[in-house]
Amino acid sequence: MTTLEQTTTLTLDKFGPSFGAEVIGLDVASATDAQVHAVGRALVEHKVLVLRGQALDDAAHIEFGRRLGDLTAGHPVHDSGHVAPEVYALDSQDNGFADVWHTDVTFMERPPMGSILRPVVLPPHGGDTNWADSQLAYESLSAPVRRMIDGLTAIHDGNREFGYYLAQKRGGKGNVWDGKEVTALVPVEHPVVRVHPETGRKGLFVNPGFTSHIVGVSEAESRGILDLLYAHLTKPEHIVRHRWRLRDLVLWDNRSTSHYANRDYGTERRTMHRITLRGDIPVGPR
Repeated sequence: MTTLEQTTTLTLDKFGPSFGAEVIGLDVASATDAQVHAVGRALVEHKVLVLRGQALDDAAHIEFGRRLGDLTAGHPVHDSGHVAPEVYALDSQDNGFADVWHTDVTFMERPPMGSILRPVVLPPHGGDTNWADSQLAYESLSAPVRRMIDGLTAIHDGNREFGYYLAQKRGGKGNVWDGKEVTALVPVEHPVVRVHPETGRKGLFVNPGFTSHIVGVSEAESRGILDLLYAHLTKPEHIVRHRWRLRDLVLWDNRSTSHYANRDYGTERRTMHRITLRGDIPVGPR
């Protein structure tokens, strides 16, 4: 039996007791300001929002994003070709895969606050996306482990994934991010536990995609701690999974989730367009 949650301006069908929800019956292209504001509030609370049946092109996708907040470039270094600069096109025929757990663009000092993704081409089957709730994962750790990691910081490094691309394919000239052209991917330091700026909840802020190591401990200790946190973060009870349809639009809070796109569709094509909302510098517990 489905139980719908009715807010003042939105109807939500929750994925589970902890996070994730489908927004029922909202057309984002004609949404009122109050409805868009409610989507923003629901995104913070539910972390992942799915909206079905949205007839959007890139321009309408971007316009909806601008109503929610300031937009970044589509990506700090990737050239997505003949699309708007706000769009990051992930095409499986051009190595556009995301089959490692990650939080978007944490290798920059100011990662995006949120992401908005829609499918352009889908395989007949497969290509689902999974999200992990980093706040629920933190809160379900034992108290001694929470105390240990509250004071730690970690290095996030985009060079493994994008360094060669920036140097060789872009000639060391990436896109404009936070008002500056990206010419090098300098590793950045972020707290292992991030305090959400709107709710104050703590969540894990490390990910296998971009976190290289924990600062101030040995390599063996760093790997042991990170492996523990990754295994805990991706426990089934911390995860929701979305099966894509054309005309879907999915939003997630980058400050409280990690995600993984299944690469299980062989040689079929999967093309997704993503825009990102400008974020702030991650802050840890005081």
